[in-house]
Amino acid sequence: MHLAIYNDQTQSERLFEQFEKDKILAKLQALDSRARRKGLDALDPSRNPLIGIGMEVVDGKVVKNGYGVFHLAWQAERRPDWPAVVFRELEEVRGGIRDAHGVPLQFVIWAGMGGSAEDKAMYHAAGLLKRGPRVYVLDSTDPAKLKGILEDIARRSRQPMASALRRTLVVGMAMGMTSYEPVVNLEKLAALYDRHHIDSRSNFVYMTPRGSLLDQFASKRGYRKIELQLDDGNTTVGPHSGPLTRGSLYPLGLCGVDLSQWIAATALEPEHIDVALRLASFLHAQGVAGRDKVRLALPKEWAGAALWTKQDFEESLGKSDELGVKIVIGEKIRMTNYRPPRDPAQDCCFLAVQVKGLNGAEPDRVSLARRAGYAAAVLTLARGSQLSRYMQFMHYVVFGMACLRKMNFVTQPSAELYKTITNKLHAEAVRSGGIESTKEWKSGASSARRADWRGRVTLRYDRHPGNPPPKGTAPQIYAALLSSRACSRAVEYGELTFFGDTRYSARGKALRKVLDRAAEKLFRARLKMPVDVSEGPAMNHSYHEMIIGHGRCFSTVLISGKPEALPEAGYTADYHRAQFLATQMALAERGRDVVSITLKDLEEASLAALDEFFRQAARYIEC
Repeated sequence: MHLAIYNDQTQSERLFEQFEKDKILAKLQALDSRARRKGLDALDPSRNPLIGIGMEVVDGKVVKNGYGVFHLAWQAERRPDWPAVVFRELEEVRGGIRDAHGVPLQFVIWAGMGGSAEDKAMYHAAGLLKRGPRVYVLDSTDPAKLKGILEDIARRSRQPMASALRRTLVVGMAMGMTSYEPVVNLEKLAALYDRHHIDSRSNFVYMTPRGSLLDQFASKRGYRKIELQLDDGNTTVGPHSGPLTRGSLYPLGLCGVDLSQWIAATALEPEHIDVALRLASFLHAQGVAGRDKVRLALPKEWAGAALWTKQDFEESLGKSDELGVKIVIGEKIRMTNYRPPRDPAQDCCFLAVQVKGLNGAEPDRVSLARRAGYAAAVLTLARGSQLSRYMQFMHYVVFGMACLRKMNFVTQPSAELYKTITNKLHAEAVRSGGIESTKEWKSGASSARRADWRGRVTLRYDRHPGNPPPKGTAPQIYAALLSSRACSRAVEYGELTFFGDTRYSARGKALRKVLDRAAEKLFRARLKMPVDVSEGPAMNHSYHEMIIGHGRCFSTVLISGKPEALPEAGYTADYHRAQFLATQMALAERGRDVVSITLKDLEEASLAALDEFFRQAARYIEC
């Protein structure tokens, strides 16, 4: 493992030397050992700063050790039986379905949000889940996503739905106590099994802390609870659940991945951890210097790890108003999209990851960037490196940055804010007869701060904190709002998030292409600004921590005015639309820039109108 750093005019080397001087790794191991041997009551937050970095403290008392992300790897070296334990448990799950229904396991629906789901999407993209049952990631409360999954299962199984359901394992996973989304999806799937008169107890398992919302629901149904950690502890949090919790290992084991090699690869040598801390020092120092937009380039085979990496950094480190770190993904490296290195407003650096034997991470373009004078780090991993090694390495980088920023990297206060608002809205919707009957929804629908485009696109800016722009067309108003904030550097990046399915639905995939074009032409090329293109609410549990916590983002959240439904499961989009509204309310509460766009539907004419809306807006940008 080798790290090369270029054009670093900061104090990053001095910061790294301080890590060595402080013997940070030894102190981390000693603290974690004490916590596990003597209990949390033996810890005094005022005497050890690492407690405030990786543990949860309430009223001066430690209530959770969050360093499981590291000590699971340390324990694994002494527990060579763990891979066999996982495979034995998986065989029990397969056997339960076989005994109950007389059929083999063919499909897996993984219901979770953020860190409970993102690693599965990464494994799928990296080709690790090709063998074994087909794994679907259900990380949304939009009925369209579950509908798309069920349609694909029916097509692949060529069986009646009742038969396909018997061949399906449903896994509910929630790392936190308050995550309600997996409950929504398990409830609807359970109703579907009930509708087909199938005893679902052998088909459902769940992973969550005791007493959580998911535990309360699933235990009443008699579903099997599986401990998240192989040591039966509760010391990991959402973005750190991979690569070593059962939630990360189960899908790999089901699909025939060699878990012995996978787990062994997470045992980093001290010199490799030093490399991680050196990279952390570089990224932190670049952020202090105003270059906090880290353009990440990965090997083609590992491209699916980009979003997981983004989540790991931004959910862990996005809490500070003063200092953030934006991992920029999903864009081609184009020098014309960046401000010159000597421009005072230039705010990016580059991180390229190379793995010997894999297709390079745009090496020529990264080399071009460093030769042009941009700060860059190039990490090279050995041939045959496991993805788990990369994941564990990046956790140490995040930890190092948290230490330098004196920031807790295991709590997610901003994610909790939007979830709290969602639950209040949903409760009101239940009482009043639907989300459209709630006070907040009616207020937005009747606001004068709106503009229509082609009868198919409605822009609403009633929650935007700035002054209303001069009258004009919807694209002109959008461009005016965006320009005024971007030109003053009040916002430094954008977000285009569609509340709906873009993974399984054909119409959703088509919408994603429209948003990708808008991201390139409007934000990157026109404003020289990075932009996230994503799907809500999944990302609210991931990198939205930084959008709400750190700010400096211009958020555009989109939804279809014609919501999907799954009548056979009693599934409507009310909770999903409550999340759409709650996201705006949470951003507005923190004074962040947010506007919404509602499409009439997802038909071709509406997508064409949206495409034209963004093209027109790009013409009116003045900056």
